[in-house]
Amino acid sequence: MNTATRYAKVIAYFSETMPAAQTELQFANPYQLLVAVILSAQCTDRRVNQVTPALFEAFPTVRDMAAASPETILPYIASCSYPNSKADHLWRMAVMVCETFHGEIPDTAEELQRLPGVGRKTANVMIAVAFGRPAMPVDTHVFRVSHRIGLVRQARTPVETERQLTQHIPEHLWSVAHHWLILHGRYVCLARKPHCDMCGLTDVCQFCQRQRRAKLS
Repeated sequence: MNTATRYAKVIAYFSETMPAAQTELQFANPYQLLVAVILSAQCTDRRVNQVTPALFEAFPTVRDMAAASPETILPYIASCSYPNSKADHLWRMAVMVCETFHGEIPDTAEELQRLPGVGRKTANVMIAVAFGRPAMPVDTHVFRVSHRIGLVRQARTPVETERQLTQHIPEHLWSVAHHWLILHGRYVCLARKPHCDMCGLTDVCQFCQRQRRAKLS
């Protein structure tokens, strides 16, 4: 199967099964989403959603968070992974937003990546989800699933993976395709034991086809 056919089949499958895929993080505005995405690094969305209500009640705006300190933020996020570094990132992010961007969350990838705790993936999530523009964030799920299916080849980094995906997926689908791959990786194509019996992509998935050949040999 050539690359174009594989992409066409994957897009058709997800368009039918997950036409309105979206983030599972709960947020009300760009500030809340940015905080949630920073907290979600190596942490589940479920856990983040458990801690953010109290966090946002204590610090309802970015200016409130900037006026706090890492020590006062820490208790609210203690159950997340790496809470000390994340508390520091959140506080320094808020301070920079207030001092450099006049209290407004920046809406370009370049400006977002200037903020503490914000890398390319987080910036792309903000572009796609908060600001509604085409972007292809690549997290561990997107990286794993796109390699297993065979959507990318010899893409050793998230940036290379993003580049190949955006070359073959129409731009207007980048943002939803990112959610397709995340949710597929989260609930079907698990890291340690993928549920191939639940997957509708077995006829195009290179990983599944290799597994079948191995059983026959």
